[in-house]
Amino acid sequence: MVKPQQSSEVNASKIEQPGPISVLPHFGSRRVVRTVRRSQLREIVPLSDTTIYEMEQRGEFPRRFNLTPRCVVWDLGEVEAWIQERRNASSTGSIELAPGPDVRLRMTRPVKSDRG
Repeated sequence: MVKPQQSSEVNASKIEQPGPISVLPHFGSRRVVRTVRRSQLREIVPLSDTTIYEMEQRGEFPRRFNLTPRCVVWDLGEVEAWIQERRNASSTGSIELAPGPDVRLRMTRPVKSDRG
């Protein structure tokens, strides 16, 4: 009867150790840009399309760019950096919060000033 060879010994001797990952020649030293489309951006940033557009116009949000005439994307690295920037500003208290509504100016359910 023939003894079966142990597969781990055979496979270990045949497996070559992977070398360093080669850089594609057309990328060179440039960084690869990951992009996100509008639907993916909505999952990352919980703001409306109008708010994002207005913030882009004021320079407060990363600008979108066109990959094709019908495909608009944002640089994921810029969006993540913007989120981190906002987190840091929020923790230091440098973001001014919007004032609460003045309920005394309501027309439909005015606040009663006399409690009696």
